[in-house]
Amino acid sequence: MGLKRIATTAALMMATAIPAGAQSLADTMVKAYRHSALLEQNRAVLRAADEDVASAVSALRPVVEWVAEHGAQRIEGGTTTRSTSLDLNISMTLYDFGRSQLAIDAAKEQVLATRQALVAVEQEVLLDAADAYFAVLEGNQQVALQQNSVEVLTRERQAAQDRFDVGEITVTDVALADAQLAATRASLAAAQGQLEIAREAYRTATGEMPGRLSSPPSLPKLPSDLNEARSIAQRTHPSILQAQRVAAAAELGVAAAAAERNPELSGSANIGVTRAPRSSATPDSYASSNSSSIGLRLSQTIYSGGALSAAHRGAMADRDEARAQLLNGARSLSQVVGETWANIDVARAQIRAIDQQISAAQQAYDGVREEALLGARTTLDVLDAEQSLLEARADRITAESNLQLAHYQLLSAMGLLTVENLKLGIPTYDPSQYYNAVRDAPYTSKQGESLDRVLRAIGRD
Repeated sequence: MGLKRIATTAALMMATAIPAGAQSLADTMVKAYRHSALLEQNRAVLRAADEDVASAVSALRPVVEWVAEHGAQRIEGGTTTRSTSLDLNISMTLYDFGRSQLAIDAAKEQVLATRQALVAVEQEVLLDAADAYFAVLEGNQQVALQQNSVEVLTRERQAAQDRFDVGEITVTDVALADAQLAATRASLAAAQGQLEIAREAYRTATGEMPGRLSSPPSLPKLPSDLNEARSIAQRTHPSILQAQRVAAAAELGVAAAAAERNPELSGSANIGVTRAPRSSATPDSYASSNSSSIGLRLSQTIYSGGALSAAHRGAMADRDEARAQLLNGARSLSQVVGETWANIDVARAQIRAIDQQISAAQQAYDGVREEALLGARTTLDVLDAEQSLLEARADRITAESNLQLAHYQLLSAMGLLTVENLKLGIPTYDPSQYYNAVRDAPYTSKQGESLDRVLRAIGRD
């Protein structure tokens, strides 16, 4: 039995090891989506951004507070007098010439930016799951290939020993066979180690060790050319959409900084009750008095020592930074799309070349083996040809895994590696639910508590 049968045997082993209930790539991605603590973390970040909108809205609401005071006063040579008061104060900004509305609009833009950041994290989680899935598949195939190689070389070594026993070859030939067998066993150990590393990465991504994995699905459909892929990425990638929202929020920040110079009209009302001695002559006799007041206050900062001007200039600098970040992000994304597109072309070219290499190496191995039987080749020639064929088959496995992963890397670079776009068929996190529950700054938190139960149900296993 020679290496000519390794690929067939390995394929049969892989086929018989995959039952109907094997885990698919889609199953792996679903588990990763449900298991990811990183998604949970960023969902909480988004909910905090939603609350920023509620906080901005509350600036236009009345503020009601009560104040209770109790005091004692002692005059030298006299008695101690005590007084108690209870006040209810109400204050409200009536008109601030657009400052609060600008703050609300900026907070909304930040919410939309944070939603896109969550989509980017979703893509990261799914890509890590795909990477782990293909790594485990590759690891299984490499181990199977090396195991078969060890079996073949064990037989080759025994054949060499038999030929030595009858005087056809020397002890050097047997030693060469021993060395090649030991090297292949070392390669098997390395492949098994890489498989364990891949299994641990799979467990980190999905929350459980991989079982039997099914064969990879058909490659996802890609755009017709690189320019189309870049165009899609510029329109749909979450990092670009996030940067656009951040730039919009920065623009509103400039307007808000300018509006700080505007006047502010506020109103206030007070109702109070005070209990105090009737007079210093009768400190033990108390009387209660009620009071109430209402008023309007119009104010405007005339001079702030340059603080308002500095804040305005700082806001403009933040806006320029956000615009530059958007431009730089677009350029970087275009580069990433080009690189992943090139990786696909490279992997395809490698597979074609390796297929030719395998075919040639197989013919060379068969020929060298026949020539060795006739005495025209040495054992070393046979082992070298055998090793070349083995390395080519191992390279073929790696190139195929790289091709599979490169397709999903390109989907991620285009912003299309999401649960919705992949049609994984599971409930997904709806960021609008929590926002709709808190955007009007409700007084009670019952809606939020109810929503959190929903989020836990759809976001965790």
